[in-house]
Amino acid sequence: MAFTLSLRRPFVADHFHDLPDFQEDRHGHNWEVEAAVELAQEADEPAFAEALDAWVRGVDYRLLNELPALAGRNPTAEALAEWALRELQASALRAQWVRIREKANYWALCRAGVGR
Repeated sequence: MAFTLSLRRPFVADHFHDLPDFQEDRHGHNWEVEAAVELAQEADEPAFAEALDAWVRGVDYRLLNELPALAGRNPTAEALAEWALRELQASALRAQWVRIREKANYWALCRAGVGR
């Protein structure tokens, strides 16, 4: 029987916005990523945790604008959620969704099967 498991991880990162209609100076946030995957068995949980932790290691204490995966994009919560979802899917996990919380009252959710 399959079940859905979600995990949360905090991270700290800086970013800035530099688009004609969306500009902000460099600033940082205490972000949070939460992801859900469908697992066939409980024994698959460590692989999920490691994949999510690997993604967090790549963004924690970084300037998001400098990361190759976000090249040419404003590093918004939406862009981060999409990137994290794709990374989990690339790890052969059946990722269902990823939510990135930028502030207490601001978050973005990216669901599997929903294109940009």
